[in-house]
Amino acid sequence: MASIRDLKQDINYVLGDIIEAALISQAVNPKSDAAASEKIIDDSIATFDDLIARVNDKKVEKRAAHLQAVRADLETKGSSLIERVNEL
Repeated sequence: MASIRDLKQDINYVLGDIIEAALISQAVNPKSDAAASEKIIDDSIATFDDLIARVNDKKVEKRAAHLQAVRADLETKGSSLIERVNEL
């Protein structure tokens, strides 16, 4: 199940990079609103927990389709979080 491992790594890397970007933005702009970057970090962690739980759900009928949906959600949620980081 290398594809599941790869998906979990993708989730970890993408959301970890978003968290890192929010922290860097917060460090570079100390006078900006820290609550906005903290909200992005909290949302990233919640997204991570949700996606990993969905990947680990083995009781779905069509596992391949389910994992493709998780990957699609990672792309959409990751893109929206990246847009929010860029607005900081």
